[in-house]
Amino acid sequence: MERVTQWVFDIVDRLGAAGIGLLIFLENVVPPIPSEVILPLGGFRASTGAMDPVAVWAAATMGAVAGALVLYALGAMLGFERVHRLAGNRWFILSSQKDLEKGLDLFERYGSWFVLGGRCIPIVRSLISIPAGIAGMPLLRFVGLSTLGSAVWNSIFVYLGFALGERWEVVEGYMSPLSKIVAVAGVLVLGWLIWRKVAQRRARGAVPEKDAPTPR
Repeated sequence: MERVTQWVFDIVDRLGAAGIGLLIFLENVVPPIPSEVILPLGGFRASTGAMDPVAVWAAATMGAVAGALVLYALGAMLGFERVHRLAGNRWFILSSQKDLEKGLDLFERYGSWFVLGGRCIPIVRSLISIPAGIAGMPLLRFVGLSTLGSAVWNSIFVYLGFALGERWEVVEGYMSPLSKIVAVAGVLVLGWLIWRKVAQRRARGAVPEKDAPTPR
């Protein structure tokens, strides 16, 4: 984390608000880069007069939306039909076709809330763009919701960095446990999905004794 923080410092000092935008773009595509370090640092730098706080916020929001569009495009390129076909293969252990159909139905009903709320949750804020693309959420709606959610998230953390000044790192100290909890929860869910798919395979492959063919 110290190396990441120093790297963030170097980028921001060299590129200013544009560096904030670039880092937030990368944070959306590569979730382990922490926005809870980037945004408060930008706010702190703005509090010293080195950058304009509105420029920091605007650059961060544009970077977030650009990063979200990359993952949205990836999801759209895959498409529901292709992922659905993949889920029918025995080696595809993440989900079943039935689960994907249920997920699509859920996303069609509540997808707007998922995208808007997801933009304010660490890690999820990046990954939510992929199912939005797979589900075929209209592009303008996706951009609008992503912009709104990102603008709210960014304004909170830029303001905290601006208000805390040299104590801006306190923000990362509070947010880091939440990010870890979300990451662990994601790993547990992934593990459960894999376990369930394997268990279903074994259940289908097992032939009950009473149904076994009688030797002649």
